[in-house]
Amino acid sequence: MAITLFRNGTVWTGALEPTVDAVLVDDGVIVALGESAHREAAERPETVEVDLAGGFLMPSFGDGHAHPLLGGLEFVGPAVRSCDSVEEIVAAVRKYGEANPDEEWIVGASYDGSLAPGGLFDARWLDEAVPDRPVVLRAWDYHTMWVNSVALQRAGITPETPNPVLGEIPHREDGSVLGTLREWGAVDLISAVMPARDEDVRVAALGTAADYYLARGVTWVQDAWVEPGDVDTYLAAARRDALRIRFNLALYADPRHFDSQLSGFADARRRVEEVGSPLLTAHTVKFFADGVVENETGALLAPYCSGLHSHGMQVWESDSLAQAARRVDELGLQIHIHAVGDAAVRQALDAIEYAIESNGPRDRRPVIAHVQLVDDADLERFATLGVIPCMQPLWAQMDALMTVLTIPRLGVERADRQYRMRSLDQSGAPLALGSDWPVSSGAPLDGIAIGVSRRTPEGDPEGGWTPEEVLTVERALGAYTAGVAEQAFSEETWGRLVSGASADLVWLDRDPRETPALELPGIAIRGTYLRGELGRPFVR
Repeated sequence: MAITLFRNGTVWTGALEPTVDAVLVDDGVIVALGESAHREAAERPETVEVDLAGGFLMPSFGDGHAHPLLGGLEFVGPAVRSCDSVEEIVAAVRKYGEANPDEEWIVGASYDGSLAPGGLFDARWLDEAVPDRPVVLRAWDYHTMWVNSVALQRAGITPETPNPVLGEIPHREDGSVLGTLREWGAVDLISAVMPARDEDVRVAALGTAADYYLARGVTWVQDAWVEPGDVDTYLAAARRDALRIRFNLALYADPRHFDSQLSGFADARRRVEEVGSPLLTAHTVKFFADGVVENETGALLAPYCSGLHSHGMQVWESDSLAQAARRVDELGLQIHIHAVGDAAVRQALDAIEYAIESNGPRDRRPVIAHVQLVDDADLERFATLGVIPCMQPLWAQMDALMTVLTIPRLGVERADRQYRMRSLDQSGAPLALGSDWPVSSGAPLDGIAIGVSRRTPEGDPEGGWTPEEVLTVERALGAYTAGVAEQAFSEETWGRLVSGASADLVWLDRDPRETPALELPGIAIRGTYLRGELGRPFVR
């Protein structure tokens, strides 16, 4: 590997000395910065120079919570992500069905749940597009599924089918099954009868995900929902040299099957270690404490305004989450808990506290993802317990999702206490950021633009929604780099540009610290480097 000098730009280190003008990389490792970099490069005639052309070099981004395999697979089925109406979705599904007459099942993602009243979509709408084959679409939140009548028939879902554990099957007024399925218990009824995707397609989807992330400056991703078959896919991709960025796997803990899963967690970690890829780890277990506010399954301390589901859904009953967290912690695995509502956040904090008290001190770095609502009484507990709030700044805006689905369910007063990123950061909690891609954009600059302004891309509202919670640009950049590196137990390896660190870099065309918030998404990514090598496209 060539010795490389990056020069003629601003180099933001993310460390105590925030900016220098050059960085020298040897064998994928940073060996000098600033004047030392220039001096050492001059002494080594074999040095290759990269002219930053007045641009901005910084640590590459990490994504603290995402679903890259699902994101890659979205490019395989009908393209419904950009559709702005039910009619557009139906047209896209029809077009795909006509172009792929031999596909037994048509599977796609991820539609906008705010396009139908209450997020309730009718199977008959999809029947108009494809009446003779199953159609399965995942909603943007991946907690909800919309299917056609053939899919319901294949799964044996009838008006008499009861709501499963951890799931809901909505009905029409006449009692017939609507076609929208909410949460895992209901979604699993369809998943159980769907044919598995071809493994080559799944490995290629990880290549697509890597392409997506490298184009946006990201070199480490937390896959936050990994099932046993997904582990097999990652191992296959590692053996084929198809990963190309760093992935950590969070193995999904299901309360319905947890006792039988526990030994599988340790086995999955062992199998990943044995494959020996420097780009793949599996040291995390993912729990869901609740669902999402938009379908009223997020767990709240006070009832929803509609009262439809009262306080929402608690995935783990009683103290079962605490007991499960303790057992995962005993294996030396990291706890990573999805918690959206304030009741779920409290339950997650209680579970982590119990694991700490039961198993004693160690470097565990537990994570609570999303933290859409947190009660005042629980705010300081993140710092006290060393819990990392991994938050999604892109969601802190008054978009259609917020105005159509979220605020009517929470009420204005409670809605204005969402996504308290600055409050948590100032409390001393070790803030990390993520995207939840493909639920929302995986581009860190898209999220940072919202996190530092609390405004929509159109600039609404003037002055920002809940402006007391805006982050500074440097703090947002740090939480998306060094903050995620700390979550990954990798702060000595990447996340800052210091001597001895891996040369995981992103080259931007201009300085984000001097760019207006609404213009941040327009900053061009000129190059993303992993261990000093420019990201290469996936060869299929």
